[in-house]
Amino acid sequence: MSRHYDVKAVRKEFPAVEKITYLDSGFQTPLARPVKAAFDLFLNEGLANAGPKHVWLERLEHTRSKVGRLLGVPAHEIAFTKNTSEAMNIAANALPLVSGDNVLMLHGDHPNNAYAFLHLARKGVQVRFIPMTAVVDSESFRPHIDARTRAISMSLVTFHAGHRFDIESVGSLCKEHGIDFVVDVMQAIGIVPIDAKKSGASFMGCGTHKGLLVPQGLGLLYWNSSLTELEPCYLAAASLAEPPADFIARPDNMRPAPGATRFELGNYNLPAIQALGAAIDLIDQIGLANVEAHCFDLGDHLIERLDEIGVGLVGPRDRRYRAPHIYVLALPANDWMDYLAESDIRVSPERDGIRVSLGMFNIEDDIDRLIEAIKRRYVEAHGAVRESRPVRAL
Repeated sequence: MSRHYDVKAVRKEFPAVEKITYLDSGFQTPLARPVKAAFDLFLNEGLANAGPKHVWLERLEHTRSKVGRLLGVPAHEIAFTKNTSEAMNIAANALPLVSGDNVLMLHGDHPNNAYAFLHLARKGVQVRFIPMTAVVDSESFRPHIDARTRAISMSLVTFHAGHRFDIESVGSLCKEHGIDFVVDVMQAIGIVPIDAKKSGASFMGCGTHKGLLVPQGLGLLYWNSSLTELEPCYLAAASLAEPPADFIARPDNMRPAPGATRFELGNYNLPAIQALGAAIDLIDQIGLANVEAHCFDLGDHLIERLDEIGVGLVGPRDRRYRAPHIYVLALPANDWMDYLAESDIRVSPERDGIRVSLGMFNIEDDIDRLIEAIKRRYVEAHGAVRESRPVRAL
């Protein structure tokens, strides 16, 4: 049950979760019926009408508006990308960085955010990694800023342990120093409410296959359009303020679009964008704050059950510093992944243990099945559960 919405009704929209105990939404979310229906509509229209492209493009703009509302920004500040990695690379290469400049990042943050900036070494730009601690805010970065620091890039929620960092204070620090702020919201969007304007971000990037419920192949980029100096490092007709109607390129017509479409190259992933519109409709029906609150409640239940059997949590326990939906159990992945898979429990291996990641469809019974599977294996090996000790590798 949930105190926040009818989770049993929501669960029926995700057929896969009735077959297995699915605790892996931080990897990808199972397909929901409304999302599949949007894909089916697209394919059926293409089959019957050879593609009503003008209709599809209208729906694309409707979806752009929905994404804007989700992030609290106008639609013209949203661009469609292929994935988070492309969004981060667009952002990194749009920043006016020159040789001798430096960018601050967190050590151990997602590699595809880091590589986007590390690749700027070819231009003489340096990436400086600062320690990742349980709490990261403006004071974590302040001592590391110098006269050549031009940007900070970080995740809102970490993929490997479920930290949730204070991006608003970091954004304020960036404004104070006149530097750009790039935020990876891949592991947060669709579960954690995000106010892109309040964060102070120059760019935010993400994919859609986790909290946004759409399979791989689609990403999003928010751009603060007041930062007109941030321009794409590539150009296509679709990127222009005035695409040539006659499809003839002219050197005097290269002004980028005033909105985030300046970062797009055209030929969109139309079926996925249409499906994203349906996914956001589902999220809106439930209420994003309700999804967050439900996942927090499940997380509390998970932590309580872990404490009962003495299994440690790798990431933060305090709601102020943890994501509502990502929890890493201190169980060696090599020893536990096959066993849990054989028990029809889907989780992910992470650098420090087993990652449990929750979605809008999960219920307490999912948590309890995981705990009972852990206890069962422990009893098989040791004859009893040691309530006050961590479960060891078997």
